[in-house]
Amino acid sequence: MPSQASNVRRAAVSSLRAWAKGHAYMDGLVEKHASKNGLSRQDRALLQSIVYAVLRHRRLLDHWIGKLRKGKLDHETRDVLRVGLCQLLILHIADHAVVNETVNCAKKPVQGLINAVLRQAITRRKRLMEDVEDLAPALQLSHPDWLYNRWRKIFGKADTLKLMNWNNQPADVIARVNELREGALATVSQYEKSEPLEGLEGYYKISGPPPGEWMKHGLVYIQDPATRHCVELLNPAPGETILDACAAPGGKSTLIAAKMNNRGALLCTDSNEKRLPRLDENLKNLGIDITSTQQHDWTKEAPTEWHGKFDAILLDVPCSNSGVLRRRIDARWRLRVEDITALVAIQEQILSNALPCLKDGGRIVYSTCSIDPEENRNLINTFLLKNKAWKLDAEHIAQPFKDNSDGAYAARLSKV
Repeated sequence: MPSQASNVRRAAVSSLRAWAKGHAYMDGLVEKHASKNGLSRQDRALLQSIVYAVLRHRRLLDHWIGKLRKGKLDHETRDVLRVGLCQLLILHIADHAVVNETVNCAKKPVQGLINAVLRQAITRRKRLMEDVEDLAPALQLSHPDWLYNRWRKIFGKADTLKLMNWNNQPADVIARVNELREGALATVSQYEKSEPLEGLEGYYKISGPPPGEWMKHGLVYIQDPATRHCVELLNPAPGETILDACAAPGGKSTLIAAKMNNRGALLCTDSNEKRLPRLDENLKNLGIDITSTQQHDWTKEAPTEWHGKFDAILLDVPCSNSGVLRRRIDARWRLRVEDITALVAIQEQILSNALPCLKDGGRIVYSTCSIDPEENRNLINTFLLKNKAWKLDAEHIAQPFKDNSDGAYAARLSKV
C-alpha cells in the first residue's frame, strides 16, 4: 500500500499531467485530485504547495533536470522529477522524505532513474543553486521569453525583475469584511491570525485558510485589494440601478452592493450560463438581495429593454490576466502574444455594446486585471479617438512591483 505521503506526490504528478493535456485550470485539478486520493486538509495544502511551485518554477526545474539527466524523458517521468526537484530545491522539504516518497509514487520501471537523479540533486545542490544567478532572467525566474521581453520594453528591466519575482511568490490570503453582516468586523478584527492592511479599511491579511464559519455565514469575501479600484471609480450609490456586465464569480458585484448599502438594483450578467449558480450563491451568502442575474454575451448587442436603463456600468472584461499571474499560476504558460491582440478586439466590442445601456449622464468603468497597456490605456485612447462624444474622467493603474498588490486597470468614461 502506498503511504499517504506517496499519495500526495502521486496526486501532484496526476494534476500536472492533466493540466499539460489542457483538461482544466490548475486550481480545479488540485481539488479534484486531492478528493480522489482522500487527502487530509494538511496534505491538500502540501499538494497545492508542490503543484503551484512546480508551475511557477517550471523552466528552472527543467533546466536542472537537463543538468542532472541527459537524454529524452517521457512526459510523466519528467513531471515526477519536477515534483521531486521542486521539493528539494524550491520548497526545501527534508531530503529523505522527498526521495523516498517521490520514488514510491513513480512507476517501477523508472524508480531507479528517479532515485538516482534526486540523490544527484542533493549532492550537487550547492552548485545548482549558485549557478542560478548566471542564468538569463526569463529562465532564472521561469517566465516565457516573449513575456519577459515585452515587459522589459514596457516597464524597464529592474521593474520587470521585481514583477517576475512577485509572480513567483505564494499569494497572501486577503479577506474583505462584509459590512452587510452585523458583527463581521468585530469577529474578523479579533481573530488572532488576522492582520489589518494599512490604509485599507475592512481588508485583512489572514494567516492560513479563514475559519469555515466565516465563509458559511458570509462574514468575508476573499478578495485582493486591487479589485476595489474599479468599484471606487464607479462610485455606486444607494438607490441607483447598476449593471455589472462580466460579473462571475461575483467579487466586484458584492463590493458594489455593499457600497450601495444593499439598496437599489444591481443586474449581474455573465457570458457563461454555467457560472451563474455560483454567482447567485456568492451574492446570497453575503446577504445581498438587490441583485438579479442573467446570461448575456456582451460581444453581442444588448437587449433593447436594457437601453438607457443604468446609472452606471462596470465592464470587468476578459483579459490576459497578466496582472494576476501570482494567483493564476498556470496562465503564464497558456498565454501567447497573439492572444492579447485577439482579446483587445473582444474588449473593444464589449465596450461598444454596453454604451447604449447607460442613462443620460451615466458613467461606465472599463476594467481589467491586466498590466499590459495594449489592453488598458491604449485601448481607451483608441476608443476616445473613435468616439468624440466621450471623455476619460479618471483612471487607476495598479502594478505589483509598485503597489504590492495584484495588477489592475480601471478607467471611468462619460459623455462630454
